[in-house]
Amino acid sequence: MFDDPVFFSNGKMSRLSATLAVALLLSLEASGKTVKGLFGSEAARQENGQFITKFMYQAGDGGLLVCRLDNPSLGTEKEARLLMYQDMDSDLDNLSCSQRLSRAQFTISLSQEEHNQTIPRQSSPTAWQVLYADRYTCKESSVTPSYADLGFNLLLFNPDSAGNPLDHFSAEEAGLHSFYFLLLLAYFIACCIYFQPLYQALKKGGPMHTVLKVLTTALALQGCSALCNYIHLARYSRDGTGIPLMGSLAEFWDMVSQVSMLYMLLSLCMGWTLSRGRKPQSRPLQWERSPASTAVAVGGVVTQGVLLLWEQYSESESEHHSYHAQRSLAGLLLLALRVALSLLLASILYQIVSTERSTLKRDFYLCFAKGCFLWFLCHPILVLMSVVFNDHQREKVITIGVILCQSISMVILYQLFLSRSLYWEVSSLSSVSLPLTMSRTNHHRGRL
Repeated sequence: MFDDPVFFSNGKMSRLSATLAVALLLSLEASGKTVKGLFGSEAARQENGQFITKFMYQAGDGGLLVCRLDNPSLGTEKEARLLMYQDMDSDLDNLSCSQRLSRAQFTISLSQEEHNQTIPRQSSPTAWQVLYADRYTCKESSVTPSYADLGFNLLLFNPDSAGNPLDHFSAEEAGLHSFYFLLLLAYFIACCIYFQPLYQALKKGGPMHTVLKVLTTALALQGCSALCNYIHLARYSRDGTGIPLMGSLAEFWDMVSQVSMLYMLLSLCMGWTLSRGRKPQSRPLQWERSPASTAVAVGGVVTQGVLLLWEQYSESESEHHSYHAQRSLAGLLLLALRVALSLLLASILYQIVSTERSTLKRDFYLCFAKGCFLWFLCHPILVLMSVVFNDHQREKVITIGVILCQSISMVILYQLFLSRSLYWEVSSLSSVSLPLTMSRTNHHRGRL
C-alpha cells in the first residue's frame, strides 16, 4: 500500500492487509430485509420455533410483513405458521414449547401463496422477531416425518415519507443512507479544494513526506469505505438485500485505515521517545526504527486486527453491521485496547513535553496529542454517551460520531504537518526534538 521502506519494513503491513482482506471477505455475511430461505420442521423442533429474522418497525402505523411461499399446499399439510413477537425477552426461553408459542402477538397461518400482515400503531420504534413453527414443533418424539423444507421469501417494510410501506430500512438503520451521501459530498468538495496543495506538498518530499502519505491513504480508504457503504445501502433501499460484497468491502477498507493510522501514531511516538538523547545533536532525526518501537507498533496493529476480525465474525449475521457497535466480548476488548493505547501515548507525550524547553515545540507536540487522543478516545466516549439514547439510536450515534471525530482528527494532523507557521519554524529550530526534520537544503528550498 505504501512504498516507503521506513514505514512498512519487509512488507509486513502489506501482508497483514492481505490477510485481513481474505479473512473478512470469507467470514462476513451481509443480510437484508428481503429474507429468503427454508422453513424446516426439524430446526423448529430443536429450537422450539425456528428463528427467521428480527426487524425494528418505526413508531406509528404502516409497517408491513409479506411472506411468499414456494409450495402453499405443503404449508397447509404441515400446519405451518409464522409467529411474531414484540420485544421478545429471555424469559421465553424458560417456558415450555407450547407456552412459548402461545405468547406470540401474531400468528400467521401459512396456507396461501402470499400472506400480508400489517403492524399495529406503536408509540415508539419496536423490534419484532419472527419465528416459524408447525405441527411437529412441540412434539416430544425425536423422529420428525421426512417432509421437504418449505421455501419462502419474506419482506419487511417500514412506511416511507408518504406513509406507504415501501421502506426496507429498520428504525436502527434509518438515516444512514443520507449520512453517507452527505459524507461523500463533503469528501468530494474537500478533494476539489485541497487536492492541488496536498499534491504539491507530497511532490516536494521532505521529512513529513511519509506521514502525509499515510494520512492521505488512510483518508482515501475511509472515502472508499463510505462509497461502498453508500452503494450497498442505495441498492438495499430498493430491494431489501443490497450488495453484500460492498458491505464487506466497506468494513475492510475501514479496518485497513484504522490499522494504518494506529501503526503510524505508535511508531512516531515510540521513535521520538527512544531516540531522544541517544543521537548526536548535529544529526537530524528521522522516523526512527528500533526493535522496541517496531514491536510495539506491530503488536498494536496485530492485536487490533485480530479483535476486529473476531468482533466481525461474532456478529456476522447482523444487518449492516459496523464494528462501531460493541455488542460482544471482542467489541469490549477493542474499547479497552483503545483506552490502553491512549494511556500509552499520553505517557509518551507527557515525557516528551515535560522535558521540552521550547514553547513552540511544546505546542507542536500538544497539537499532535489532540489529534491522537481524538482518534483513539472518541469511540469509547461515544459508547458511554450512547446509553442516554434510545436503543434504535445508539448504533447510529456511535457510527456517525466515530467517523466524524476521526475525520476531524485527520484534519488536525494535516494542519499540523502542513502548517508553515508551525511545522517549518519548529523544524528550523532544532534537528533533535522533532523526529522528521528537513535537511538544510530542503529547508531553504521550502522557504522560497
